Amino acid sequence: MFFTCGPNEAMVVSGFCRSPPVMVAGGRVFVLPCIQQIQRISLNTLTLNVKSEKVYTRHGVPISVTGIAQVKIQGQNKEMLAAACQMFLGKTEAEIAHIALETLEGHQRAIMAHMTVEDYLHSLGKARTAQVQKDARIGEAEAKRDAGIREAKAKQEKVSAQYLSEIEMAKAQRDYELKKAAYDIEVNTRRAQADLAYQLQVAKTKQQIEEQRVQVQVVERAQQVAVQEQEIARREKELEARVRKPAEAERYKLERLAEAEKSQLIMQAEAEAESVRMRGEAEAFAIGARARAEAEQMAKKAEAFQLYQEAAQLDMLLEKLPQVAEEISGPLTSANKITLVSSGGGTVGAAKVTGEVLDILSRLPESVERLTGVSISQVNHKPLRTA
Repeated sequence: MFFTCGPNEAMVVSGFCRSPPVMVAGGRVFVLPCIQQIQRISLNTLTLNVKSEKVYTRHGVPISVTGIAQVKIQGQNKEMLAAACQMFLGKTEAEIAHIALETLEGHQRAIMAHMTVEDYLHSLGKARTAQVQKDARIGEAEAKRDAGIREAKAKQEKVSAQYLSEIEMAKAQRDYELKKAAYDIEVNTRRAQADLAYQLQVAKTKQQIEEQRVQVQVVERAQQVAVQEQEIARREKELEARVRKPAEAERYKLERLAEAEKSQLIMQAEAEAESVRMRGEAEAFAIGARARAEAEQMAKKAEAFQLYQEAAQLDMLLEKLPQVAEEISGPLTSANKITLVSSGGGTVGAAKVTGEVLDILSRLPESVERLTGVSISQVNHKPLRTA
C-alpha cells in the first residue's frame, strides 16, 4: 500500500525489513500492511512566545523578558530528523511546542541570569533587527510552505489521475477479454456443430453405400440361386433322360420277351434274380459308402466356404446319381445268360429283372438320406432360400 505526504510532513516506516526505520520527508513510500508500521511527524515551523518573569540578573536586578522563537525540524537533515523522531515521534504539534517552549524558557532564564543591565540595553537594539529578520524569514518560510503544499497537492492529483487512468485501462482490458472469450465460445460452438454435422453426413453416406452394397450382394446371391435352380432342373432332366426313360423302355422290351418265355425255367430265373439283387445291394452298399465319404468331404468343404446349402447339396447328389445307376445296372450288362424261374404269381421274365433294378433305384434316395441326412424328394419340392 502506498502512502504520501506533503513537504511539511515526514513519514517513518518501521517493522519487517525496515531496520533501521525508513524516514521520508515530503514524498511517498510503500508499506506492507500488518507487518510494517507507518508514523508521521510534522515539519511545520512552530512560533513560540518565551516569557521569563522577574529573572534576576548578575547584579541582582529583576527583569521580565518576552522572547519570540521559531522551531522547525529540518527534514533534509537526516541526523536532525532522526533525533527529532526519537524525541517527538507519536506526539502532536501542541506537545512538541510545549516541550520546545519549556526548553527555550530554561535557556532564556540561564542567559538572563548571566547578563548585566548594560548588556540588556545593548541587546534592545538588536531585538528590533531580529524581529524584522524574523518576519522576513517567516514570510519566506510560509511562501515556501505554501508552494510545497501546492506542489504536493499537484503531485497527489497527478498520481490520482494516473491511477484512475490505469483503472479505466484495466476495466477496458477486462471488458475486451470477456467479450473476446464470449466470441471465442460462440465460434468454437459453431465450428463444433459444423464438424458434427459433417461427420453425421459422412456416416449417413457410408450407411447408404453399405445398404446399396448389401442389396447388390442380395441380387447377386439371388442370381446365383436362380442359376443353381436351373442347373438342378437340368440335372433332373438329364437323369430323366439317361436313367428313367431307358429303364422304362428296357422294361417294356423285357416284359414283351418275358411273355414269350413264360414256360421256361422260372425257378432258375428267380434264383438268378435273387443273386442279381444281392449283388446289386452289395454294389449299392459299396456305392453308399463312397457316397458317404464324398458327402463328408463336401460337408468339410461347405464348412470352409460357409456357402453350401440344400440346393448345392442336391446338385451334387443329382450329379452322382447317374454314376450310381450305372454301377447298379453294371452286373446286368456283363451277364451272358439269365435264367428266370416263376412261382406262378407276379411278373416273370425280363419284367421281373427290370422290376428288381427299378426297386433298387427306388430305394436309393432313402439310402442317401440315411447316409447324408438330405432328403431328395423334400428338397426337390421345397422353395429355395436366398442367403
